[in-house]
Amino acid sequence: MGRDVRVRRVYDDASDGDGERILVDRVWPRGLSKDKARLDRWEKDVAPSTELRKWYGHDVDRFEEFRRRYDAELKDPDRAAALARLRDDADPGPLTLLTATKDVEHSQAAVLVAILGS
Repeated sequence: MGRDVRVRRVYDDASDGDGERILVDRVWPRGLSKDKARLDRWEKDVAPSTELRKWYGHDVDRFEEFRRRYDAELKDPDRAAALARLRDDADPGPLTLLTATKDVEHSQAAVLVAILGS
């Protein structure tokens, strides 16, 4: 059985079943206070590069290529270390990855859930 890793929008209210709540965006969510976010940590080092994020632009037609490029970026030492920290958090579970993205199914958080949940 895989780890209990899920993704939610950071703007949604926290739930008792969230477990660790970690923001995985590079930029702080617009209009959100740190108190309202109820984060355990902000793991911005695991986020895609600014260049990749801008190239992708949340164009669903580019998602598979985004996933491939992002997977390659996750091999970078700083990102790999951040991913390892998330993996450690996921082991006791549950772990909720948070993103400001409206389409969470086509986000870097969804890619991370697929990696960490296996």
